[in-house]
Amino acid sequence: MSEPRQPARLQLRGITKRYPGTVANDRIDLAIAPGEIHALLGENGAGKSTLMKIIYGVTQPDEGSITWEGEQVAMRDPAQARDRGIGMVFQHFSLFETLDVAENIALALGVAAGTPKQLEAKIREVSQRYGMPLEPRRLVHSLSIGERQRVEIVRCLMQDIKLLILDEPTSVLTPQEADDLFVVLRRLASEGCSILFISHKLNEVRALCETATVLRHGKVSGDCIPAECSDLELARLMVGDAEGLEADYPKAEGGAPFLQVKGLSWHNADPFGVSLKEVDLRVRAGEILGVAGVAGNGQDELLALLSGEQRLRSAEAACIRYQDEPVAHLRPDARRRRGLAFVPAERLGHGAVPDMSLADNGLLTGYLHEDLVGNGMVRGGKVRQFAERVIREFAVKTPGPHAAARSLSGGNLQKFILGREILQRPKLLIAAHPTWGVDVGAAAAIHRALIELRDAGAAILVISEDLEELFHISDRLAALSDGRLSSPRRTTECTPSDVGRWMAGQFDAHPTPSDA
Repeated sequence: MSEPRQPARLQLRGITKRYPGTVANDRIDLAIAPGEIHALLGENGAGKSTLMKIIYGVTQPDEGSITWEGEQVAMRDPAQARDRGIGMVFQHFSLFETLDVAENIALALGVAAGTPKQLEAKIREVSQRYGMPLEPRRLVHSLSIGERQRVEIVRCLMQDIKLLILDEPTSVLTPQEADDLFVVLRRLASEGCSILFISHKLNEVRALCETATVLRHGKVSGDCIPAECSDLELARLMVGDAEGLEADYPKAEGGAPFLQVKGLSWHNADPFGVSLKEVDLRVRAGEILGVAGVAGNGQDELLALLSGEQRLRSAEAACIRYQDEPVAHLRPDARRRRGLAFVPAERLGHGAVPDMSLADNGLLTGYLHEDLVGNGMVRGGKVRQFAERVIREFAVKTPGPHAAARSLSGGNLQKFILGREILQRPKLLIAAHPTWGVDVGAAAAIHRALIELRDAGAAILVISEDLEELFHISDRLAALSDGRLSSPRRTTECTPSDVGRWMAGQFDAHPTPSDA
């Protein structure tokens, strides 16, 4: 690969890491100079996360060397990495849910940084300055995914860092927030901070990063200057085969409404939560309705009410209907029997049980429709066959159905969860952030699966913070802001700027004729 313009701050040579049955990193060389913004690209499972963990001291390499500011070092643990000025934002959050924001940040920064109480003012100041407002005393378990990501980013920005590693930092940010973050990153780089940036949003990589290293199957497959490459050229370097990556899906009109929500208001007793206010929406059979919104504006509350994790009293049941049947009082399993499938925002712990096998995770929801249980007994053979079918049809990279859910990369676990739900042939699929943090190949496969399910007649509701994704696959679009939902519009009749205004609460006074 090409050498950096200045002497390397970080130099990796021949880094190799083996796990039973696989070589995660195979003789990887990587160099990053002071002030350089360097992208690391690759499919899910290409070895990016393993390499980052080695740099940050979470994982030890089997072979190879690490040179930091001219000195060969061994990163034995994250504390040692932080002492050298390395900060990392993980894709999967490293937060204690029972502690508040300030306590989590204080634990990460160490005793010398001050007590949680002493850090509160700085947390507010830093988070506001970077457009990611946080309440220091709020408990982490009450935060949305997007808000938890903010905690991770702000924690690193409060450190005196020389190398900032960012793993999918914009996956839960709006385009405007991402632009604001890029301003911060460019300023940090101009001050000499090195930045290692992992993202599957290739337009971001081209706009932000000066250089890029591409991994494929654990090896370096090439390096490039992103600004001189198209998204398709970068995708080819990552996956080798660009077939299907440029699909342009026709928009659908949809048929009769399957999911109908009318005047849904719900008071959230959590003082830090969001209450829903007169939410109206309809999702028709044979269409995809996309809902945009900045994290923490009512997405989690709406998902809980639609899936049955949060129920209403029988007297209020009529505000949510499946095919004109009131369901707001029903439990999740009862709603699933009526045709619901659900892909939650959080993969591990919500969409899948981390330590359970893929076969058992398939059983968790598949037992209702796939003949996996009979006479009170689990049919082990059928459970395994169902998991194998999901793995095969959705190209999940895994040793087999016996593998634990936590052993899969983020994109492969997402494909398994989505495939598990789609293969049950739902009448209504509700999916939250379906391609969050997955590579371009996996995202294309997930989008194709959603379109095929739509074309088979299912009603699909997609909640996402990725406007590019929503415009790509949605037939109609709306946005949540502070618990209120804008009037849906046909995707062909609105622009990203329109949706951005809705996300900020600037709703039109009257719906357009297409929403009648």
